[in-house]
Amino acid sequence: MHDDAPSLCLRNVVLPDGRTGQDVWVDEGRIRAVGPALTVAPGTPEHDGGGWLLSPPFVDAHFHMDATLSHGLPRVNASGTLLEGIALWGELKPLLTQEALIERALRYGDWAVGRGLLAVRTHVDICDDRLLAVEALLEARRRMAPYLDLQLVAFPQDGYLRSATARSNLERALDMGVDVVGGIPHFERTQAAGAESVRLLCEVAARRGLRVDMHCDETDDPLSRHIETLAAETLRLGLQGRVTGSHLTSMHSMDNYYVSKLIPLIAESRVHAVANPLINITLQGRHDTYPRRRGMTRVPELMAAGVNVAFGHDCVMDPWYGFGSGDMLEVAHMGLHVAQMTSEAQVRACFDAVTRNAAAVLGLEGYGLEPGCRGDMVLLHARSPGEAIRLRAARLLVVRAGRVLARSAPASARLSLPGRPVEVDWTLPG
Repeated sequence: MHDDAPSLCLRNVVLPDGRTGQDVWVDEGRIRAVGPALTVAPGTPEHDGGGWLLSPPFVDAHFHMDATLSHGLPRVNASGTLLEGIALWGELKPLLTQEALIERALRYGDWAVGRGLLAVRTHVDICDDRLLAVEALLEARRRMAPYLDLQLVAFPQDGYLRSATARSNLERALDMGVDVVGGIPHFERTQAAGAESVRLLCEVAARRGLRVDMHCDETDDPLSRHIETLAAETLRLGLQGRVTGSHLTSMHSMDNYYVSKLIPLIAESRVHAVANPLINITLQGRHDTYPRRRGMTRVPELMAAGVNVAFGHDCVMDPWYGFGSGDMLEVAHMGLHVAQMTSEAQVRACFDAVTRNAAAVLGLEGYGLEPGCRGDMVLLHARSPGEAIRLRAARLLVVRAGRVLARSAPASARLSLPGRPVEVDWTLPG
């Protein structure tokens, strides 16, 4: 098999919908056919999928690549809180260099590809008047374009109205080629200012024909209700399907009666919701003694109402979170546990939250495993989505437009036990 071939056929794979014994033929970078025992063009490189799970690539719907891999610079977040992380990032910003930002982004891109993560939506802070991080991530996006889709959100970390230059900086960032309008209404000085920032930012997006993704209500305060304003503004401006509310953690503290009104509004507005299980469960509930709140939005209730819910990694080794490796199956694993989503259908929904649901948030074209889709896929050392989450399965192959970008060995162990097999893996028999 030639790793630089634009075409290939993966034989004998399992698809996420449960179909077994399937072949997937990629020709000139696109999926040409899917089915059993396909006849393909002579000379097409073939690979035996071994009955393992073939998935479309993982997608991270919420990340901060400008901060990634900066853990310990200039110091470690001692309290582990969101607010200390924000303060720490403020200390770090004057010390940033474009070269270091680009290098960390590229290194994380390497990690991502090795994990089968081929599309990332990253928020980039625009409250530094130099727009250093914007320039760096635009350059990183250009360099990574052959192997990873990087979508940038103009993020006013210090508050769109609270920061004196955020309005002009956001417009400048969008003019430079940033893709999405961001916001952080709960970080404004007052609830009223937060609601006003939502209105103004949605109007910017409507005027420019762009998508919106706001850090919304990332707090334990049940009275932080900016998602309601975001949904209403989405309807007013006709932005349905183009708006995302990220975090939404205040919903875990809200009164159930109010939520019974709020969730239908979110569904009507077709606002996407993105939870960040690893970070939400770490940063939220810090003011609680016991019982301690879980710190994640109401994922199963939103899904049941028809809201498109995705999961994001949010942070990897940065001022807010000192762990992570770009593994979206780890994110799904945490999301499953925190949301108590353990039925077969719910487990599959958690897998979708880091694949097709996240792709819908980004608006990715040609995503999936159907004929005509881009030839991007990941062969996992598992036989089902649930098993992939359980094992955080090895990525046997990572393919982009028919080219193999990465390979990993199956996870196994060689034992020396009397009367037992000498080699085991953790998958169940096929």
